[in-house]
Amino acid sequence: HPRYPCAVADPRVLMVVPTLGRRPLLLKQCLASIAAQSVETRTVLVAPPSAPVVTELADWHGASVVDDPGGLAAAINAGVDSAPGVPYVNWIGDDDLLEPGSLAATVAALDADPGAVLAYGACRYIDEDGRQLWVSSAGQWAARILKWGPDLIPQPGMLVRRSAWDAA
Repeated sequence: HPRYPCAVADPRVLMVVPTLGRRPLLLKQCLASIAAQSVETRTVLVAPPSAPVVTELADWHGASVVDDPGGLAAAINAGVDSAPGVPYVNWIGDDDLLEPGSLAATVAALDADPGAVLAYGACRYIDEDGRQLWVSSAGQWAARILKWGPDLIPQPGMLVRRSAWDAA
């Protein structure tokens, strides 16, 4: 297998991948789904220093590694803080995959509406064999329902404007 391209000089998107490094095959698939996007992307893995497989996979995919400060929220924030200036951010679990064209669609949506703080699409849930279980596609209902109830925005399929992330 050829190596994936090295980190890009002027990325539009920052993808943070918090991982403990215990599921290297899933992490490899996750990183490949990010690398397959058509958008200039910087990938940062946040992992404990005791996970050498993470460093190997990061090198292979042109990603960087940040030490895990402990806890998911702290790991995500450490990853985001490690790459200031990237206009759009998100995090994705080491067992999640981006759909082909996902980042292009969400970047285009945010570019088209400078007042929007995030863009999101559907999220396909699959089993360990890659078979589709269901699709979460809240669409326009999500914004209305968020005011009083559950968060229907599929997190792996969203992208947040960096200025909004920093403000929050």
